[in-house]
Amino acid sequence: MRRRTRPEVAAGSALGPEGGGGRTVWSVSTLNRSARDLLESGFASVWVEGELSNVARPRSGHVYFSLKDASAQVRCAMWRSFAGRMAFAPEEGMAVLCRARVSLYEARGDFQLIVEFMEQAGEGRLRQAFEQLKARLDREGLFAAEAKQPVPRLPGTIGVVTSPTGAALRDILHILERRFPAVGVIVYPTRVQGDGAAGEIVAALAAANRRRECDVVILARGGGSLEDLWPFNEEAVARAIRASDIPVIAGVGHEVDVTIADLAADLRAPTPSGAAELAVPDASEWDVLLERMGRRLAGAALRGLQAGTDKLKFLDKRLTSSHPGARLAQQSQRIDDLEQRLTAGARATLGEGHNRLLTVRGRLEAGSPMPRIQTGREQVNVAALRLSHRLAGVMEGYRTRLTSAARALHTVSPLATLDRGYAIAYAADGRILTDAADASRGERLKLTLARGQLDTEVLAVTRAGPESGSGSDDAGPSDPDPA
Repeated sequence: MRRRTRPEVAAGSALGPEGGGGRTVWSVSTLNRSARDLLESGFASVWVEGELSNVARPRSGHVYFSLKDASAQVRCAMWRSFAGRMAFAPEEGMAVLCRARVSLYEARGDFQLIVEFMEQAGEGRLRQAFEQLKARLDREGLFAAEAKQPVPRLPGTIGVVTSPTGAALRDILHILERRFPAVGVIVYPTRVQGDGAAGEIVAALAAANRRRECDVVILARGGGSLEDLWPFNEEAVARAIRASDIPVIAGVGHEVDVTIADLAADLRAPTPSGAAELAVPDASEWDVLLERMGRRLAGAALRGLQAGTDKLKFLDKRLTSSHPGARLAQQSQRIDDLEQRLTAGARATLGEGHNRLLTVRGRLEAGSPMPRIQTGREQVNVAALRLSHRLAGVMEGYRTRLTSAARALHTVSPLATLDRGYAIAYAADGRILTDAADASRGERLKLTLARGQLDTEVLAVTRAGPESGSGSDDAGPSDPDPA
């Protein structure tokens, strides 16, 4: 026997014709490194959608998982620097959309993806739908500045379309109470999240326009994901805002959130609190303004008095120079009288302005909505507590019924029978076979097992029953391989 020999070489070196009979010899590490370089240079960044499985988060902060679909899976790694930017925690079975680089783990020779960005699969589709609707409504002129209504500087009553139990309403009421407590507030309760929320928002805006109770409407809710904010991205909501005869201020989500409702509103605020600040002026600023106006009025009166005094002095000089005798005395008396009347009139004007200022301040303090707000807050807290207890009972009942139904369904499921080793045979025309006599030799059948299917061909048919014995009508005694 001829024995082959190969000289030892350093890892990664290649033997030419002189060193190994013309063969190039790779070490495993060199081969894996070259394969990794080829994969990383041959593929640009790719987007992959799939279901998370085998999710692991070691103490290093990196995330390791597999992406799978119905017929394949691929290993993935997400380094700590990228994992820390995710807005959600990846969980087993979650459908996600990943942006990744194709690579290879050299130590084991495993093909893998290095994931740099991950979002829930549904959010990407929602963002695409948002951009398409935004572009279409913009082309229609729904967001045009000339279509927007001016917001009144000092509304008498403000309507608020939002959830009656949300934090957004509490923030709005707090800001209105602090800035201008005399303004009236009417809440149009509606859901702001989930199926049917958009229809309720449209109905609330229509009710506000129909009842004509307020001078401006605040449409608001707190922050959330794109899916949570989706009712405010519905076309019906945008068209209801534009159809409103009452100016609408939108304060949806956080400052970075921009919805279709924000773009369609007459005025956009970054947050619900910001919407409340835009709706009313600051009462303290008005106090300062009134005080400034009072000082200006007093200054004008003093200047008028000074001008009158100067004029009197001028006339006095003229009278003195002409020295008309008795006429001078009469004119001097008249001048004194005019001076007293002017002084009294100025004082009366100043007093009237001061009294009006006190009256306005008293009306503002008397019209404070604090008692009604406190009563409403207590009622809301009681209702929320009762709703929470009721909801917990209902959910427990549904959970019990669901568990019982799942057990009953599993008991009668044909899949449970297949798990015990049975199979379902389908003919070529899709019929389910229950009798061997319904098949013929050479016919192709499809067998469904507990996991997967088999395509088979009938080699022999054995009929059951006492009249057929153990023989076959298609296979004779000489058949070497009966099925």
